[in-house]
Amino acid sequence: MKKHSIFALSLLTAAVLAGCASLPSSAELDKIAASYVKADFKDKGIVKASVLQPEEINTLCTEAEVAGKPIDPELAQKLQATQLKTIKWPADGNYLGDWKKGEALAQSGRGQTWTDKANTPNGGNCYNCHQLSGTEISFGTIGPSLYKFRKNYGIDADPNSVAAKAMVEYAWGKIYNSRAYNACSVMPRAIHNGIITEAQAKDLMALLLDPNSPVNQ
Repeated sequence: MKKHSIFALSLLTAAVLAGCASLPSSAELDKIAASYVKADFKDKGIVKASVLQPEEINTLCTEAEVAGKPIDPELAQKLQATQLKTIKWPADGNYLGDWKKGEALAQSGRGQTWTDKANTPNGGNCYNCHQLSGTEISFGTIGPSLYKFRKNYGIDADPNSVAAKAMVEYAWGKIYNSRAYNACSVMPRAIHNGIITEAQAKDLMALLLDPNSPVNQ
């Protein structure tokens, strides 16, 4: 952190410790934080400082979290509707790729660091939040288990049913932009934010939906 940033923080801390009667407002603190970001964070390699620019949905969800209450339901619906419009469905109508590639992608957490080259594939990092097979001894629990996906979500019962097709679309949408279904979801907006490509998303879909993948064994 640069000297002027440290000095500003020192003044703010001193004011708080001294019991200053008039502390900076939330808006003023936002401006101070923005000035630190602008001064101290620069583009480096494939990592751009622009990723730190505030986005309305992130700001609103953070404010709700700080307030210790869920975001207003009506507002959440509006935000989700906006996010839903960003989702692009496969132009060829095919949602499935190669489940073996999808498994490798789901178990990889690498990528998006300043030392990476622009053409370096990012991992999906799915293992960090989800169970993916029955043989795993360690997996994340932030998100639901994806083990036995076809069975648990009714696809095995009738793969051609309206419900099964809707679940396939929902899975694609969640991978593309999770906030289209949950305004304050912590799941990465994988395609929307350029973390993975459409081809990679198809491989992840195959991992979930191919009867031969470890997810469904």
